[in-house]
Parts: sequence; C-alpha cells; structure tokens
Amino acid sequence: MSVRLLKKVLKEQELQRQQHHDESEEEEGESPYPGTRPAINLFDLLNDDDVDQENEPEIDDEMVVGNNHKQELSGMKSMVGAISTSNQKSKKKKKKKSKTGLSSVTNKVKEPFEDMLDTLSLDVNSSRHQPCPSETKPETSKLRAEFVKQCAPSALQVDLKCLNPENELRRIFGSKVVKSFEKSNQASSSRQVIGGRRGAHHIRRTILVSPSEHWPRWDGSLSMEFLETKDGYHHFRYVHSSSSDQAQRTFEAAKAIHDLNGIASILLYHPYHLDSLVTMADYFKFVGENQMSADSIAKSLYALECAWHPTFSPLQANCQLKICHETNKPLFTTLFTHMKNLDRRGCHRSALEVCKLLLSLDLDDPMGAMFCVDYFALRAEEYAWLEWFSEDYKSDNSLWLFPNFSYSLAICRFYLEREEPSKDANTCATKSNSADLMKQALMLHPSVLKKLVAKVPLKDQAWTNIIKHVFFRSEKTGSASLDHLINIYVEKSYIIWRLPDLQKLLRVSALQVIETLEHSTSDAKDWACVRKEAFSSEKNEYGHLLVSDFSDTVPTLPPENLQNFMVDPRMREPERNGGQIAHPLDGGPAPRDVANRNALAVLFESMLPWVNYGGRGDEGGNEENQVNGHE
Repeated sequence: MSVRLLKKVLKEQELQRQQHHDESEEEEGESPYPGTRPAINLFDLLNDDDVDQENEPEIDDEMVVGNNHKQELSGMKSMVGAISTSNQKSKKKKKKKSKTGLSSVTNKVKEPFEDMLDTLSLDVNSSRHQPCPSETKPETSKLRAEFVKQCAPSALQVDLKCLNPENELRRIFGSKVVKSFEKSNQASSSRQVIGGRRGAHHIRRTILVSPSEHWPRWDGSLSMEFLETKDGYHHFRYVHSSSSDQAQRTFEAAKAIHDLNGIASILLYHPYHLDSLVTMADYFKFVGENQMSADSIAKSLYALECAWHPTFSPLQANCQLKICHETNKPLFTTLFTHMKNLDRRGCHRSALEVCKLLLSLDLDDPMGAMFCVDYFALRAEEYAWLEWFSEDYKSDNSLWLFPNFSYSLAICRFYLEREEPSKDANTCATKSNSADLMKQALMLHPSVLKKLVAKVPLKDQAWTNIIKHVFFRSEKTGSASLDHLINIYVEKSYIIWRLPDLQKLLRVSALQVIETLEHSTSDAKDWACVRKEAFSSEKNEYGHLLVSDFSDTVPTLPPENLQNFMVDPRMREPERNGGQIAHPLDGGPAPRDVANRNALAVLFESMLPWVNYGGRGDEGGNEENQVNGHE
C-alpha cells in the first residue's frame, strides 16, 4: 500500500465518521437497515473525483508492482524505513519544541528577576532600561568606571621583550658585536670557575636579569606570600626564612659598628643575603667598580625573583608590593639602582620598562619613578606611549602640572609633529601643538628656564637677555615641594636640552611669552594661582627623594675616607676552614674573581702564576701593619 492510497483510506474513514455524526443529529435521517449505504454529500463527491484523479497513476503503479512480487517487498521495506525516519524526525522536532516552550516559560519567570538585576548592570546600554532613580546613579556610575578601568589595558604593563637589555644592545650595535663581546667576557671569566665544577648546578632563568653560570645556587632563604585582593590588585609580601635570621643578626651587628669587612664575610656563607649585597654594591660604586656594583645588584634581583609567588605576575600591572612592609624594601632599592645602571649602559628602553615596573608595584611611588619615567620615554623615543601614560595614569589628567611632565609633553608633541605630519593635522582639533605646550610650561614653571641655562649650559647671548627678564629672573617659586621637583628635573633631564632643535623651540617660546606679558600681565597672575593651588603645601612633600639619586654622575669618596671599609676575606673568617687564609684585598676594591667566593677556592687560584690581583701586596702589608698597630 502506497502513501497516497493510505491517505485516501484515512480520509474516507474520517468522512464516514463525520457523516455518522451528522446523521445522529438529524431526527429523520436514520436508516432502518444497518447495511444500507449512507447518504453521500455532493461536495464530497467532487473531492473524491479529485483524489481519484490524483491516485490513478498510483493504482497503475500498484498493478505493476503486483506483477513483480520481489519489487513489491523491497518497495514496502523502503517505505517502512522512510516512515520510521520521518517519525524520528517528528519526535526530535517535538522535543525541540518542548524545550523551546520550557525555555520560553522560564524566560517569562526570569523576566521580573532580570529587571531587578538590570538596575545593577555594568553595561552602558543598561541605563536606557533603568528607571533612573536618583539614589542608584552614583553607585552604578562608580561600578561602571571601575569595570572599565579593570578591562582597559594599563599603560604600566611591561614589555617582556624590551625588558632584556641584551635585545636592545643587539638592536643598537648588531648581533655580531654583542656576540663578540659576550665571548670576550666568557674568556675573561673562565678563571673564576677554576677549582670548582663547571655546570655543577642548574641556573634558573629569570626575566629581570640574566644570571651568570658561575653564580651560586639559590639557597631559598626568601619566599613570598599572598596577602589579599583589593580593588582589583593582588597584594603580596616577602618573607624571610628561619635560616636567614642568623645572617641578618650578623649584618645588623656589623652595620652598627660600620664594619664592611664583617658584611663581606656574610656573603661567603649566605651569597644571596640581600642587605649585604646592596651594601657591597654601594661600596663598589663609591670606589669606582661599577661593574662589580652592577653584579651585586643583579644577584639581588635574581634572589628576589626566585622567591616570587606562583601567582605573582608583576608584568601585568595588577600586583602590589607595598613598601610599608619592611621585607619589600630591597626590591624597590635594587630595581631603582638597576634602572640607573641600564641608563648608564645606554639601554634606555629597558630602563623605561623597569621604571614602569617600579610604578606598578606600589601606586604610592615611594622611589620617585614618576619623575624620571618621562626622561626614559623621551630617550627611548616612546613619544606616543608618554602621551597615553599622561592621560591614563590614575585617570585624573593632572600630570602636566608637574614640571617634568609639562616640559616633556611639549617635547613629545614636537617629535610627534615631525614624525607624523599628516596624522598631526587630524589631532590639531583635539590636542595643542608643541609651541602652545611649551609656552604653557614656561608660564607654569618659569624658574626651570634659568636653571636649564646654567646646567646645560646655554651660553648664547640670547639666553642671557631672556633670563634677565623679570618673569624668568627668579629661581625660587615659594613652594619647597615644587623647588625640589624642579631641581630633580633639571638634574635628570638637562642632557635632552643639548639638542639644537629643542633649544630653538625653547628660545622661540620664551620670546613669545615675554611678548605676551608685555601686553598683559593677567596671564602671569592666573598661572601663579594655578601653581600655588597645585603645590599648596608649605612643607617639602618629596624630601625623601634625593636629587643625587637622579643624577647621572657617579659619587666617589676620597681614599682617606675608605680606609676603614677595606674588604678583607680573612677578617671574621678565622680557622673555620682549617687555617686556610686567602690573600687580602689590600687597600683596594674587591677584585671580580674574589668577591662572594669560597676562600678555599680563592686560595688555590692565587697559587697559579698567571693570576694577578693588582700587585698591591706591599701596600696591603703596610696597611695590615697599620691596622694591627691600631688594634
């Protein structure tokens, strides 16, 4: 039986039931005989004719199938399969409809609940659906601002590739020059591993510094613990282990009597004691051993990074190490010193990344990284980033009030105008040009000009005439905080003003300021009010920042002041090693192959004829006699 024939039979049965129902309603329409044929509707006959016409080829097909019994069976099987598959599809559709029906019901139930949550939504478009009550507006706007701030990328995120100074040196000098320099350093440092096994332990790779192969194994004397998550920032703190308590007590005792020899001896047993490494780095800096000072700082950073918590990710600018915790201070001091060392090497982009890391670790900026980040950005030619940072940092757009940013943003805009003149035409409507920014900086901080003329120095007669004007004559602003920040800026960034193009920009802007003041003095009074309101404190709020810390000059001490700070590995190193005594450092700085090494290894190395410690044996003997006589 085909599908069409089945439909015809079902339709006839339905018509018979309908006729039976109609006959039951009629009073005289009942037949006395059950076998009599019921009355036929004329309209049904018309429909039957149409159905018969449609099913005529179907009947012919059935007659053909009847002649071939095998083909009929196969046709029936395929028909049954088609019907079953259609039934399965209909079941699936019914299930989907039921699911959609349930979801529509649940959605109707959730509508009032979602309406309640819509008032707390952080989406900007949700404001159009809210009833806009006066009480919920500040809360939702505050939550929305915090959400946008957390989702937006921070300007303080550190670029890992640029953090490595070796990559910057390859970009400046080329890979061949850097490789040849590294080979020469490896040849010179091959003597340092004599007496020890090369590759005896695995050196852990870090991102802040590149550890040397001959450094001692990390002793695990420091760790980091997670404190809390507050305002989207994860707070951590360094923790010293119990094994380093004895070394710390020894350091405090040696520090109390100004005994640098005792501090140096601590590193023989605790090579990664942070306070001792920082103290030795300062000593090497004063005696002129800048490379040894940088190595001590690098060891400190290596130890601090090895102690990082597994969830501590400072490169994303979402971790905080508050300096109020005493154990966190070494990281800030070593990072600041490392940043200055990179600046002396000419790696300004790497120094910028370290400065960004310093700013992100503590938003209170205890080291004053805010007052040198503009310098590193200009030296690294990161002009677009500097403008973004000035608008993004703390979202208050008030950095231009500081003297370093007021002048640096003008320089930044000057170089951006030269690099992208076509794009700069589009930004003229929204941003001021370099000339206006420079005039604004001179009106806000006029005392900077006289100090720059003296520090750069600018010896042209035109500068002499400019600083004689009454507006640029004074060097004091009346605010101790502002005067201190101006001194820091001039000491740090004076070298930038040695470029002729910037000198021309400064001179032209200063002459325009003088011309403006001759016509009207009200502008000077207005800028003085802005300056007084921005720096209203009578005390020096930045007195903890030393101007010498921002200077590029290396401080030194006369030799007579260093006599009490000679490093002698024999001192506080008695017969613990079986009476083995190494050669003293004898009136000079600690050589590279002696500092922070085992005394027994130094003893055997000193017996080699080609090893030279500087040829100061006689002077060391004389000073030893002086020390013994003093005792």
